[in-house]
Amino acid sequence: MHVSLTTPALLFPAISLLLLAYTNRFFALAALIRSLSSDGQPIHDSQLKNLRQRISIIKRMQESGVLSFALCVLCMIFIYIGFNKVGSLIFGCSLLLLLYSLLLSVIEIRISVDALNIHLKELDR
Repeated sequence: MHVSLTTPALLFPAISLLLLAYTNRFFALAALIRSLSSDGQPIHDSQLKNLRQRISIIKRMQESGVLSFALCVLCMIFIYIGFNKVGSLIFGCSLLLLLYSLLLSVIEIRISVDALNIHLKELDR
């Protein structure tokens, strides 16, 4: 497969928006943690475990998204200097990292929804 210089450039807006969404999720989670600690109400161990797990996943999502973005840039550099095969391989790695980031996003969403469902069950009581 031949990858031109514009092919990895197409991912720039997508990855940038994805990183922005991940950052917003991180800030929302950080605000939730800060509000829980300032309320003075007891926090269940399961809540803490859930929050730690979500923070860890969001961190990995952001890391893989940034690495994907960096590999896109590196791919463009290699294609620009004429190393098309190396550029294509790096672009493939970039796509795999982007896929990994998206899969982590789905996992984090599922964990978040499960936590909300548990909270709703507690409100029903």
